[in-house]
Amino acid sequence: MTENDEKTALILLGCPQVPVQTSMALYLVHGLKQRGIRPVIAGTTAARKLMEVADPGRYYVSEMTDLDVAIDEITEKQRDFDLCFVFIHNDSGIAYAGTMAYISKARLYTLIFGEHAEELAGEIEFPCEVVAVKAVHNPMPLKRKLDEVMQWAAVSKQ
Repeated sequence: MTENDEKTALILLGCPQVPVQTSMALYLVHGLKQRGIRPVIAGTTAARKLMEVADPGRYYVSEMTDLDVAIDEITEKQRDFDLCFVFIHNDSGIAYAGTMAYISKARLYTLIFGEHAEELAGEIEFPCEVVAVKAVHNPMPLKRKLDEVMQWAAVSKQ
């Protein structure tokens, strides 16, 4: 836990190529905040810009950082999180999640979506909670699974 016992969650966003990523990331941030968990978004430049445009008043997105900066901070033991959610729709997302499994003490959730979600899920060889849904344009299948995950995350202990 953090110094003040507030739970924190890192949300990793790769390339925003699949439409559901941005809306589901905002939905996750909202759900975490409702449960008293402070979210931090780390993403590529494009992913962060989409989040900024989707939430111009920063109602949901209070802290955002570059993906590589976040990884460097965790690697150098400057910062860590209680929970980590990695949005995955391609092989590089798997690589980022694997990196997090290795460098962070956070409980890791992989949120795999897109046309090849099930195939990508089969590539995971590190400890984590796997959520895989074939969702590209319609966010509802991923939303339903994410609702379940947020229930687990809110009650999970380190």
